[in-house]
Amino acid sequence: MKSETQSIAALFESEESGLLRFAIGLVGRRMVAEELVQETFLRLHQVWADVENPRGWLYRSLRNLALNHLRDRPQEAQLNEESTPSAEGPLNEWLGRSEAIGMVRLLLAEMPEDDRNLIQLKYCDDLKYQEISRKTGLSVGNVGYRLHHALKGLADALRRAGIEGSGG
Repeated sequence: MKSETQSIAALFESEESGLLRFAIGLVGRRMVAEELVQETFLRLHQVWADVENPRGWLYRSLRNLALNHLRDRPQEAQLNEESTPSAEGPLNEWLGRSEAIGMVRLLLAEMPEDDRNLIQLKYCDDLKYQEISRKTGLSVGNVGYRLHHALKGLADALRRAGIEGSGG
């Protein structure tokens, strides 16, 4: 089982900081977020052989753990409302935004790697279609076509999850 341990360790190395930011955004406290991330990896270890998409599984499980944590400790959630710098309204609105961001991350994690890379190049690296074409070897038209369909699929999945357009 050495390869399993190495694979989980590699996954932890690559995903831990993103998961931690996600958890902090949900629960508002770094210490709690760290515990939730650790718990999520422990749970992944228990079901490792059955998980086809570990990255997606991690985000979905962490989201569920964080929401359970807040539901079970409403007094902590109320404290976080005042201490959360990005909260622009009631805690429920802030949690809704955090959940939407988490859902986008989850859906991106579940996307085929090629589509995820195109979205990364376009929206994170801020490249134009021509530059993406040179990097990927795809034609400019194919870049546009694939990005359009990847984003349409993402939007459809968000609607199915009950998340409509942004409020601003």
